Amino acid sequence: MRRILGFFAIALISVHVFADGLDAISNKDAVSGLKQALTDGSAAAVGLLGKENGFFGNPRVKIPLPPALEKVEGALRMMGKKKEADDLVLAMNRAAEAAVPEAKALLVDAVKKMSVQDAKGILTGGDTAATDYFRRTTQGQLTQRFLPIVKKATDRVGLAQQYNSLAGQGASFGLVGKDEATVENYVTKKALDGLYLMIAEQEKQFRQNPMGAASNIVQKVFGALK
Repeated sequence: MRRILGFFAIALISVHVFADGLDAISNKDAVSGLKQALTDGSAAAVGLLGKENGFFGNPRVKIPLPPALEKVEGALRMMGKKKEADDLVLAMNRAAEAAVPEAKALLVDAVKKMSVQDAKGILTGGDTAATDYFRRTTQGQLTQRFLPIVKKATDRVGLAQQYNSLAGQGASFGLVGKDEATVENYVTKKALDGLYLMIAEQEKQFRQNPMGAASNIVQKVFGALK
């Protein structure tokens, strides 16, 4: 966590210097520093989730059964299907862990394409401006990359196939939303939510507590800004 805070610290310092136009660093260097910091920081967030138990072992991002199945989870367990329900939960989280590393290249690409205006907006856009930028520029492509990986992992679980059949019928009548029409759609959305949540948490914590950063200069600059 400290490592990620440090990356965001460098990023936000770069933007602040850029915005204020301090003579000590050029605009070009400030934006370059920001891009490198965000590249490293997003890679660190991917690393936290894209490993065994990155989702399953983290209660903040662990993916539960889809709401439509959660309603009958108790009944499933009473009917002797506890193992099936548990297997599906594990499979969904393992699928997310397998898919998340696909995000690294697209997050790096989003940083490379960042404009000067984007860089300014990270400072002025609020506590999760950097996270919002990543979500806005990567969510669509990441959805397409995650889906086949998630589907391959969840198709092996019988309960997932049963859910897809029932949810598909429900979706045709408007009873189930698009994001829950299949297990793979549901898990893909939850995996992306978890990724952006982890990035956002680090960003907000640093903004609120610059003294938690490892670098003395970061503490000095952002401590003075609070």
